[in-house]
Amino acid sequence: MKEKLLDNVPWADTLTAYDEEHFAIYLRLIEACADNACEEEMAEAILGIDPGQEPVRARKAVRSHLKRTHWLISSGYKELFPG
Repeated sequence: MKEKLLDNVPWADTLTAYDEEHFAIYLRLIEACADNACEEEMAEAILGIDPGQEPVRARKAVRSHLKRTHWLISSGYKELFPG
């Protein structure tokens, strides 16, 4: 069963079940950043949150997932390729 998308990503210094369930979202966020997408575009297209209806939630969720994506890129990836 797929875990619900949270507004605040659960934080840990290791990969979590949430990370594993939402890895595709992190990849899509990386691609969106490379394409210079704005937070509103990422919220709607990737997270399924309407920034017009829920601007605070959209911004919070995008920033939280981007922060986790950055962690994954900078150090978390090491857990994907042990040894």
